[in-house]
Amino acid sequence: MRWAYVREHLLSSNTHDTLKVMKTMTLITPQKKQGSDKISKVIDRVLRQVFGEEATHLIYLYLENNYSVRRDEIGEKVELFAKGLEDFLKSGAYVIERKILEDIYSNYGLLRRLELERIEEHDFANHVRLLMRKT
Repeated sequence: MRWAYVREHLLSSNTHDTLKVMKTMTLITPQKKQGSDKISKVIDRVLRQVFGEEATHLIYLYLENNYSVRRDEIGEKVELFAKGLEDFLKSGAYVIERKILEDIYSNYGLLRRLELERIEEHDFANHVRLLMRKT
């Protein structure tokens, strides 16, 4: 009898805690999604400006087929996007990543020229994540 009470108490407290976590996540998720959507739009715009429609479409196909990153997920999976872009464009990815970061900084009204000068190839994803937190 006592075990049944303990079990019910644990289950109800876990359910209560789970509901609290779910509510908190529901409040946080839209904000995170908005930031990643903005980042995805900037990335899309830069790719289209640099490569045009057809080549951009090929890049997206490559990312989706080889890295399971769809266009609408780029902001959420920025590390995979960066890896896929580097595999696809080789050394040319660095130039595109710099352009993307410049546009992100510009769109958010942030002037970080000095930081951009020190960016290394592997820092792209970290810079994007940092920007998403600040916005």
